[in-house]
Amino acid sequence: MDLLSNLGLGLSTALQWQNVLFCLIGVALGTAVGVLPGIGPTATVAMLLPITFSFDDPTAALIMLAGIYYGAQYGGSTTAILINLPGESSSAVTAIDGHEMARAGRAGPALAAAAIGSFIAGTFATLVLAVAAPALANVALGFGSAEFFSLVVLGLIMSITLAAGSPLKAVAMIVLGVLLATVGQDQFTGTPRFTFGERELYDGLNFVSVAVGVFGVAEILRNLHDPERREKIVEKVTNLWPSREDFRRIAGPIARGTGVGSVLGVLPGGGHVLASYASYAVEKKVSNNPRSFGRGAIEGVAGPESANNAAAQTSFIPLLTLGIPAHPVMALMIGAFIIQGIVPGPAVMEREPELVWGLIASMWVGNLLLVLLNLPLIGLWVRMLTVPYAVLFPSIVVFASIGTYALDQNPFHVLAIAFFGLVGFVLVRCGCEPAPLLLGFVLGPLLEQHLRRALLLSHGDPMTFLTRPVSASLLALAALALIVVALPAVRRKREEVFVEEE
Repeated sequence: MDLLSNLGLGLSTALQWQNVLFCLIGVALGTAVGVLPGIGPTATVAMLLPITFSFDDPTAALIMLAGIYYGAQYGGSTTAILINLPGESSSAVTAIDGHEMARAGRAGPALAAAAIGSFIAGTFATLVLAVAAPALANVALGFGSAEFFSLVVLGLIMSITLAAGSPLKAVAMIVLGVLLATVGQDQFTGTPRFTFGERELYDGLNFVSVAVGVFGVAEILRNLHDPERREKIVEKVTNLWPSREDFRRIAGPIARGTGVGSVLGVLPGGGHVLASYASYAVEKKVSNNPRSFGRGAIEGVAGPESANNAAAQTSFIPLLTLGIPAHPVMALMIGAFIIQGIVPGPAVMEREPELVWGLIASMWVGNLLLVLLNLPLIGLWVRMLTVPYAVLFPSIVVFASIGTYALDQNPFHVLAIAFFGLVGFVLVRCGCEPAPLLLGFVLGPLLEQHLRRALLLSHGDPMTFLTRPVSASLLALAALALIVVALPAVRRKREEVFVEEE
């Protein structure tokens, strides 16, 4: 009964006209962001984050930001299928068979399979989120500082295993992120650290400045440095509705992809990307005709698209229950919570039930809106691909700068955007992925807080992390993850997957 009453509360919140409106804005913007290669949901959410500060209702702000994220999962499949250029990293595997279908004149069924699979997977995964989140939150309420420290360590280690490129570089990015999080006054003593006498740094680095710079500005610089080539665009898409045979072929992949994505979505670092590749591998393995994959198999579209959309929904589970982000966008969502004066974690479901359940229920509304938007407006999304990037990027930079400055009218934050934009660009050019940096920056204060608190409670005995069963188990999982990723066979497989993604 508690679940039904909570969902009832959520639906009554999500169906308020202003929340439906912001949900529509979010999913429409997310679809557009997914369609336009080179922007991505992380950069978009980072640049829109300052605007949410002016929202009177935090629920509307979070519903809109969430809509951008899972809307981008839908939109990314459009360019992947039509022009073989994934708008979102998780849509890279969709391009393998989706574009082959488009070249064979079957772009319509491919797009429909992606949309239907995404809708079914998103709807089911939201139910998983509604069922699993309260149970996990109740478990987390019994955690002490030692357990939370070990949980954060596990989350950071998992982000290493799922990051593209060298694991050693991913470790370096996490360490850099944690170090950046220490800038400012000490949490316990108030002593300034790494401020270099700059008054603006006494409160620490501004989260929005770091996020917009490392993701937004750095992404723009990367695109300007390496302009992507686009194949001929499919100007007109016909026969959108799949045939009866198509429906028969996609039913199983949608079901399996939904299950795979629902489980892998909670993994920190890039569960939605891993889910799409895992689903493709599963479909190829169970298929009676595995040779058809890579040549226009509709199963290779329906399965991965279902998986990455299910993962997009379930990635909210660790955010809402533990305050641990499973994805860079979830790290930005934590920033949105904090801007609104809300601390995400086990207690947020009890303190802010209307917000949490309204956010969960809005995902059903958003998934329905996405189906209604995506297929009828395919022509519009295709025409958006003709917008020159030279027109897009200046407006994006101006918009991000104004939004960041508006937070507290401090020009220092705008300069910080430029600085971290250059830092992010240099890191990318050196083969370092910035996502672990942002996760380290967000989780750094939590890591330090629980480490020091656990040591205070144990009178400085570090064995407290190993003598407590839950803490020891989490650290053992973290160590196992590091060992696995260091194995030569696993390293080769990771390199193959991420080379394909690029």
